[in-house]
Amino acid sequence: MKRNESFKKLSESDVSFFRSILAPSSVTQDEEDLEAFNNDWLRKYRGQSKLVLKPSSTEQVSKILKYCNDNRLAVVPQGGNTGLVGGSVPVFDEIVIAMSNMNSVRSFDSVSGALVCDAGCILEVMDKYLEERGYIMPLDLGAKGSCHIGGNVSTNAGGLRLLRYGSLHGTVLGLEVVLPDGTILENLSTLRKDNTGYDLKQLFIGSEGTLGIVTGVSILSPKRSKAINVALLGLDSFDKVQTAFKRSKDELSEILSAFEFWDKEAIKLVKQHLVAGANDPLQSQHPFYVLVETSGSNKDHDDEKLNRFLEGLMADDVVQDGVVAQDSTQIHNLWAIREGIPEACSKAGAIYKYDISMPVPVLYQAVEDMRDRLVQKGAMGNGGPFTSVIGYGHVGDGNLHLNVAATEYSKEATDMLEPYVFEWTAKHSGSVSAEHGLGVQKNNHLHYSKSPSMIQLMKKVKQLMDPNGIMNPYKYLPTK
Repeated sequence: MKRNESFKKLSESDVSFFRSILAPSSVTQDEEDLEAFNNDWLRKYRGQSKLVLKPSSTEQVSKILKYCNDNRLAVVPQGGNTGLVGGSVPVFDEIVIAMSNMNSVRSFDSVSGALVCDAGCILEVMDKYLEERGYIMPLDLGAKGSCHIGGNVSTNAGGLRLLRYGSLHGTVLGLEVVLPDGTILENLSTLRKDNTGYDLKQLFIGSEGTLGIVTGVSILSPKRSKAINVALLGLDSFDKVQTAFKRSKDELSEILSAFEFWDKEAIKLVKQHLVAGANDPLQSQHPFYVLVETSGSNKDHDDEKLNRFLEGLMADDVVQDGVVAQDSTQIHNLWAIREGIPEACSKAGAIYKYDISMPVPVLYQAVEDMRDRLVQKGAMGNGGPFTSVIGYGHVGDGNLHLNVAATEYSKEATDMLEPYVFEWTAKHSGSVSAEHGLGVQKNNHLHYSKSPSMIQLMKKVKQLMDPNGIMNPYKYLPTK
């Protein structure tokens, strides 16, 4: 990939302009400080930005973008930089616009549950803010301690609560967005019903900062459940995982809030690399594990439903072993196993992460087929480039996190995995990105999930809204 030479290179006069509108501490040029903004957390993608700007208001974002658009300076919006597809770091020398200084709650309606906040608010901080008021954020991610709500919206993040509360396309009520030319699109509605005109906010949910920068978010927060139960189950096969899931929908129905699974390779890595590995309460190892969470308002009612469900699974030999958390500490410990899997994988070496969705019946087949392919090629262990293939994810959403651990990132390793994994996904009527986005990793594989006419229309929208192409270039849409 080559730098787009139509973009201007940063000059001292540009930096002087930015210094004139921002506080001294909000303009970063120090090479050491730039390191964190130029690298993603996997250390897989690295940019060469020479400037980071940290606006503290929507008006400052507007002035920055207007200047950059007028002068053809390319920019990359950056939240918590927890993405996995290279979407939030520069490819070349784009200016990083970091949103961390915009981190205030603007309003909260305790009747409707509508929360309005800045885009730089950290997800976990917002969840704790709502917890004090009896509410909960409708999404939950392993990266909640670092990720920003603006970044969540811009990538349409899914996570652990999607089964219960749906996607951000449904829970986001309104957005404030600064367009590439500096125009402020103010639409921080707190209304659940508004049938006037095109629903423009949907364009920015999941557009990964390619059409504008989200500066404010209005989101509907549900009431926090008073009774929460978590069970960890050990199972013999993925067929039994599916059986357990089907029965959970029938028997737990309205109180079912999460249904997560992982394989024995995943738990092996968690035990090897994380303290959370000591939390596994099951006596022996199982081929598959399931974490079931229920959330309701009546503890006795929920306990009875969950116990009846679990007894039925044990009696019918669907589940081989299981345990129910007895208090909040045990609930936290069981969730720590599931939420620790991504971190454990990242400590296993160079990790290739594929976030794909497909019909649930073929979900784990993707892992088995990948494992078989690498074994047949003699690429697993014994001096080969790969050490393990791991599968885990959200059964309720048909979302698999396929992770392949390698000794190092290399073209040889990548070519064994891609485009095979995307071709496999397309063949099984899936999507090459379920919740992590496209970024620079998958933009040129978009055709596996979207038709030529749809891609063409996306390019027209991009051209209309960002004619100079300054917003997060080289990503999201195909470049070749």
